[in-house]
Amino acid sequence: MSNSEAITLNQEKAGLKHMKRVVAAMAIDIFLWAYTLLVSYKVIYQKMIADIRYAEFSWNQPVYALAIGALVALGLFLFGRLSIGRATQGLYESDDSKSVTTEPFMLLGYFIIFITFVAGLNISQVSMREFFSEAGLLGAKRIFTALFHPNFGILEQAIFAAIETIYMAFIATVIALPFAFLFGFFAARNLMNSSPLLFALYNLTRFFLNITRSIEPLVWAIIFSVWVGIGPFAGMLALCLHSVSSLAKLYSEQIENISEGPIEAMTATGAHHIQIIWFGVVPQIVLPYLSFTIYRWDINVRMATVIGLVGGGGIGTMLMQYQGLAKWNEVGLLAITIAAIVWIMDWSSSRIRESIK
Repeated sequence: MSNSEAITLNQEKAGLKHMKRVVAAMAIDIFLWAYTLLVSYKVIYQKMIADIRYAEFSWNQPVYALAIGALVALGLFLFGRLSIGRATQGLYESDDSKSVTTEPFMLLGYFIIFITFVAGLNISQVSMREFFSEAGLLGAKRIFTALFHPNFGILEQAIFAAIETIYMAFIATVIALPFAFLFGFFAARNLMNSSPLLFALYNLTRFFLNITRSIEPLVWAIIFSVWVGIGPFAGMLALCLHSVSSLAKLYSEQIENISEGPIEAMTATGAHHIQIIWFGVVPQIVLPYLSFTIYRWDINVRMATVIGLVGGGGIGTMLMQYQGLAKWNEVGLLAITIAAIVWIMDWSSSRIRESIK
């Protein structure tokens, strides 16, 4: 390839890259303006100014917002420094003498943050009047008085439920380890980009981990409670599945940050792919893996007390039962027990992590 052809090719690549930035910047501006118009109309105007409690919604409204937003975004995109999209895509020339917070495009950013905050308060129905109402304060006083007078008559049941919770979290972590360890290698981009087949496997693994991690253990506990019945087994399965995806993500990121020197040296000697992983990668990730694993067990103990609220077994199920019966003295004891479990496990895991550093 001649120099002129190389220059032309580089110019084409630069032009294509610039075009992608322009398209991305325009899309960002259209979305932000459509969002601003829709929230301003539906929440600020209809609910707060016009006081329409149940405002009618139709899909034409977001379509109109997108159309108007596109017109506004196009106008601001071409003139001045009022485009957030162009700013985020690096299409403005930076001025070191000015702070980014004083740029004209930040005015829209400040306004979006403001209306989002106001809309959030309105949609969340935040009411300080209800919070400090006489009836509300009396109810809170009654509940907290009962909570601070725990019923120690159920202490034995609470201890056994706490033990069940700890073991449930422990088994979930142990079962998740080999799966997470294996998936961690398949989800590491630097190990899976040597061939189209491996890269496809990498994307498939990432997709599976993202899907399972995006669903909270509480939801998985509900699913498994229907599948295998209410009890600690359902809670253990929920924690195990979420632990696999979370640990695999942490493991893969650690693999992607390893030193490439040993791997390049072993590759140069003709080592097999599995030998490279076992002798070049594993020694660099052992200590971080141990730290991540202990931390995950700590998280699972905390989560185990929560998923019991939906039938996942352990002390959370007891808490749900007594709370449903409004037996606040018993709830108080269970709350103290849960706090003690979390504190002890947090202290123990931190000591173990310090010892392996």
